[in-house]
Amino acid sequence: MKIRAIGLVAAPLVLLAGCSAPAPVATDSPVSVVRFENCGIPVTFTTPPERVVTIKSTSTEMMLALGLGDRIVGTAFQDGPVPDEWAAEAEGLPEISDFMPSEEAVLDLEPDLVYAGWESAFAADAAGERDELAGFGVATYVQPAACRSAQVPGKLDFAEIFREIGEAASIFRVDAAPLIADQQAALDAIVPDDRGLTALWYSSGTDTPYVGAGIGAPELVLETVGLTNIAGDIDQTWSSLGWESIVDADPDVIVLIDADWNTAQSKIDLLESNPATARLSAVQHDAYLILPFAAGEAGVRTVSAAASLADQLKELDLG
Repeated sequence: MKIRAIGLVAAPLVLLAGCSAPAPVATDSPVSVVRFENCGIPVTFTTPPERVVTIKSTSTEMMLALGLGDRIVGTAFQDGPVPDEWAAEAEGLPEISDFMPSEEAVLDLEPDLVYAGWESAFAADAAGERDELAGFGVATYVQPAACRSAQVPGKLDFAEIFREIGEAASIFRVDAAPLIADQQAALDAIVPDDRGLTALWYSSGTDTPYVGAGIGAPELVLETVGLTNIAGDIDQTWSSLGWESIVDADPDVIVLIDADWNTAQSKIDLLESNPATARLSAVQHDAYLILPFAAGEAGVRTVSAAASLADQLKELDLG
């Protein structure tokens, strides 16, 4: 069985003056006003943004995937290198901060849009509150899957991933159809594993692991490749999960998230050195699947994350 999503080439929540879904137009042509709500905040784009600060990899990579790297005037809090397919376009992008930037650092770049992968970026002790930035003439936008204050998404699916790509494209008046078509084709090519395996998505933490739970990108990726998430009954994107629960569930495979600050190898060392976790089936069989940190956030990497896991599963011999 192949996984198939509903193809969406435009954002259905975008309201444009005079019509509901016009064809994309070039940025040097007259354009309609784009209006919609983002995390409950009304946003209006009368012209395509030209100077954009991106916070978190999801926003940076969305723009690169849409061919908009030349609009990025600064990045912050990136989760690691961008995928090879966008590396050339990403080369030389100015980095404001390894972590959340200050409002002053953002405003120094004179952006007309701050595009964030986390809603928490828009706080007084971070990039600035959304209404305050608006007072300076700076628009704000949050990756919709990351909304937490309002318009909190339900269980993620690929229809929503593609809708969000279309919504981002509508802000810049570019055509999302080619990107969505490529992602749909890659999604259709994934053949789920049929062994009925269970999995733990282990993101971080030592005393208490932080894991992918039942409604976000980790769950979607695991389902797509035929794995059953042992934390899938938790109605959150991410959750803590005690070691005792993990040992009781005894997952067949463990997805390890690799980051500079918390490597996959450090997690393997922890699992293999603890007498309780060393007896886990996945540890006994070296049944580890590895993904980069940024692949755990909903966005343009979600399909490729699933494809990578599917390929790793094919090579996994559980005896």
